[in-house]
Amino acid sequence: MSTLPPSIFGAVESEVRGYCRSWPVSFDTAVGSRMTDVDGRAYLDFFMGAGALNYGHNNPALKRPLLDYLTRDGVVHSLDMHTAAKAEFLETFSELILQPRGLDYKVMFPGPTGTNAVESALKLARKVRGRPHMVNFTNAFHGMTLGSLAVTGNAKKRAGAGIPLVHATPMPFDNYLGGKTPDFVWFERLLEDAGSSLNSPAGVIVETVQGEGGLNAARIEWLQGLAELCRRYELLLIVDDVQMGCGRTGPFFSFEIAGIEPDIVCLSKSISGYGLPMALTLFKREHDLWSPGEHNGTFRGQNPSFVTATAALREYWADDTLQRSTEAKAQRVEAALNAIARDNAGVHLKGRGLAQGLSFAEPELADKAAVAAFERGLLIETAGPNSEVAKLFPALTITDDELNEGLDIFAEVVRSVTR
Repeated sequence: MSTLPPSIFGAVESEVRGYCRSWPVSFDTAVGSRMTDVDGRAYLDFFMGAGALNYGHNNPALKRPLLDYLTRDGVVHSLDMHTAAKAEFLETFSELILQPRGLDYKVMFPGPTGTNAVESALKLARKVRGRPHMVNFTNAFHGMTLGSLAVTGNAKKRAGAGIPLVHATPMPFDNYLGGKTPDFVWFERLLEDAGSSLNSPAGVIVETVQGEGGLNAARIEWLQGLAELCRRYELLLIVDDVQMGCGRTGPFFSFEIAGIEPDIVCLSKSISGYGLPMALTLFKREHDLWSPGEHNGTFRGQNPSFVTATAALREYWADDTLQRSTEAKAQRVEAALNAIARDNAGVHLKGRGLAQGLSFAEPELADKAAVAAFERGLLIETAGPNSEVAKLFPALTITDDELNEGLDIFAEVVRSVTR
């Protein structure tokens, strides 16, 4: 194993640091699906910035336009002023993503991260419906700022707020009750019963696949049922596609497989394509009730992010080649993980697309698997309320050989911790 990082991190950086405790090395370079530490050891990356690097590290198709833009002194920071880079992104996003899917969404730049997109989505839903309360789902994760935490399920993350988190009511996510009750029977009963004490909600926020919550993938029929319930009760449907969007589950938007059209969509992580900060909040045109400057942020106009985002859309979303490739790789991952599960008691498959993993009946084994993977040169993280899921998030652009290599290491790792 490489040497531990210099003492400067422990001496100066806050104790809040997290991922570096799981991977106690200092990384220096990264290309494609591999990161290299300062001692020259390479690691196969099945973490990919928690989904912020769907197209790999330092993708040359994105790096060249970025370098050209910076070299010619293109505007870097512009708040929400008009720039050529922003115009080019909006035109490309509309042409390649929105129009082919028949989506008449307005695009908002709320700030640089996923939680910015979620906060603006919640504010807009409340503004449109004139009601303060929201519905979220068990085991959801939507961000670390106060509004996003209020609709997040994880108790440890919620506790960090230090104040009561209000104006949100949790409902059971798909299969939360083990299939023992019909879908939405509790939710709909509360909506209909004047004595339920449910505050009339403005909308519902949901992930189609709960990444941090344990790779819980909602069934297509559940998502369709949720969309229909929202329509009948005039609730705005918000899909948080921060981690599962930009092709992670196959299509550009994770909700496409269900044939639904959310009122509001949150995007971030891989929308810039290069790991640069960027977020979008998309909403139906009739919901654009904002007054100028009503929601803003200093870093909502990061032009280098517009440049790489535009390059990523043109490189990977002008046709369905990447989607078909991702779906084929996802099938291989699913087959490999099912084979591992058959050979190792107490584990089972979770997830969808290239967001899959194994859940361990003994939660501590997932952490042991992540440690063992790191020792073998593979970077993975855990997920779930008890960190019981070993989570695989390879780049969508990973080569077949690299994918096989990672899956072979992971199979070895699972055997080593379960026997």
